[in-house]
Amino acid sequence: MPTLTLPDQMQGAVLPGDSTTKLECFPVPAPGHGEVLIRMKASTICGSDIRCIYHEHLGKGPEGYQGVIAGHEPSGQIVKVGPGCREFRENDRVIVYHISGCGICNDCRRGYMISCTSEKYRRAYGWQRDGGMAQYLLAEEKDLVHLPDELSYADGAQVACGFGTVYEGLEKIGISGNDAVLITGLGPVGLATAALCRKLGAAKIIGIDVVEDRMKLARDLGLCDETIKSGPDNVAEVRKLTGGHGVERAVDCSAHPAARATAIRATRKWGRIVLIGEGGKLEINPSPDMIHDQKTLYGSWVTSIWKMEELVERLVRWKLYPSELITHRFAIDKVSDAYALMASGKCGKVAVCFDEELSKN
Repeated sequence: MPTLTLPDQMQGAVLPGDSTTKLECFPVPAPGHGEVLIRMKASTICGSDIRCIYHEHLGKGPEGYQGVIAGHEPSGQIVKVGPGCREFRENDRVIVYHISGCGICNDCRRGYMISCTSEKYRRAYGWQRDGGMAQYLLAEEKDLVHLPDELSYADGAQVACGFGTVYEGLEKIGISGNDAVLITGLGPVGLATAALCRKLGAAKIIGIDVVEDRMKLARDLGLCDETIKSGPDNVAEVRKLTGGHGVERAVDCSAHPAARATAIRATRKWGRIVLIGEGGKLEINPSPDMIHDQKTLYGSWVTSIWKMEELVERLVRWKLYPSELITHRFAIDKVSDAYALMASGKCGKVAVCFDEELSKN
């Protein structure tokens, strides 16, 4: 097989923090020990990029942006393998788990590199190390998951952060045919929640959002049985749709204080609620809202790499394709338009794509 000739330079997008993006030229990196070079095919935009980086550099600690190439939802094809790699080879289709941890702390040993405790070695793609908004990405082999042929690169880009985050949260609260589910916030994470709840057999799925475009998308895709405009009567409206009882399970994807309170208060006795949306505050009255009704409240942050692998297997089995939530695809030279649209909220998932994934527009 002829040796692939790689370019010396590539374009990459950085986020100055003033609601703009900036395209710069970067050298194409060479993989070192245990590393691979990936040709990007799809890199989707996460709401946390908008919240913590795009408008203003607000993130601290794990969300501290270091001025690197943006994008922490990458998927692509390996074009070069460094020495010491054990599993992955050139031409393999891969998804990148977007936090590279130290590998030896307790959280990393559990597969939760998101919670890696090493201040020195924990570096997230698109936050503290170069991410997927460029033609090429340098990744560590340990951070990779195989992408099956049944799934597109655009499907794979959403697995680690969006769908993986949701899957982890839903596994904590459990979803079955016994459950009516309330989802507060119908952005890309909320839509992913509805899609997974549908495949897990939820009896009724109710979504709440303030943006009519998102509510319409949830209905058009058949993800929600009912959608409700966000407002002060939401708890009563949800109870009316559930025979006066409330839902068995609730998922907050909004991070909005009122929506979070609605998720808790619209859950029936003995129900379970999980908080996925990042940021914001929560104000409740513990006794009437939680204690007296014996409810359980969970927090859930991203996912583990083994759960991510499990989800990929389930997506193939269920014939569930995350790319169906993508409403807009952009080339790298239009990356500014991609981030601006995502920031507007008037869309589903937004992706920066390359090669065959861009031609699917």
